[in-house]
Amino acid sequence: MNLDKEMLPKHLAIIMDGNGRWAKQQGKPRIFGHEKGAKTVREIIQEVSEIGIPYLTLYAFSTENWKRPKLEVEALMHLLSRYLKKEVAIMQENNIRLNAIGDLESLPAKVRKELYKAMEQTQNNTSTTVSLALAYGGQQELLQMTQQLAQRVQQGLLIPQQITPELIQQTLYTQNIPPVDLLIRTSGECRISNFLLWQIAYAELYFTDILWPDFSPEELRKALANYQNRERRFGKTSEQL
Repeated sequence: MNLDKEMLPKHLAIIMDGNGRWAKQQGKPRIFGHEKGAKTVREIIQEVSEIGIPYLTLYAFSTENWKRPKLEVEALMHLLSRYLKKEVAIMQENNIRLNAIGDLESLPAKVRKELYKAMEQTQNNTSTTVSLALAYGGQQELLQMTQQLAQRVQQGLLIPQQITPELIQQTLYTQNIPPVDLLIRTSGECRISNFLLWQIAYAELYFTDILWPDFSPEELRKALANYQNRERRFGKTSEQL
């Protein structure tokens, strides 16, 4: 499928949904679906890098996911630690930079160690920046931003009139990342699920029934082709573009 390189999104975000349902369809435990989903992550990251999209953000673990059964959460954290160890070499080969957003200090110490190590090792790579959203919640991010700005006002370092969209952006986890152009959600669910609430203000939304473990590079290209056929007006009329 041919794509127009001039019309690619600068920032692609994906809600990777459906691992558990995929495993159930196979008659396997949920963690089996997460393991297959991790392989899909590798394939999609490489495809995004080859296509030439500079920023990719993946919703890997939400703040709400802590409510899942303890054994599943522990298995997910173990899988994440293993993934980070294995994927650094591949990221280095493909000049991919790893980033992470969310309440990272709430992650287990072993996971944090592997995460920070991987981020440090890839920090000078210049191809796609892949941000893993871990222990992430959009409302929590906005709350934290509001508290930080309120504290600066209280300290006399800022007046309310100086709070601009640009200043808000600089206070978010994604301060050095452009707004989302395209948000993809797999598995047939049509919700945002507390993901990048500020950053997706003008994003195009693409929902597919494909479960995440089955989301192939071909399906990604289909979503990108759909995106390129849309008219992004940002409040203007078609005639103004």
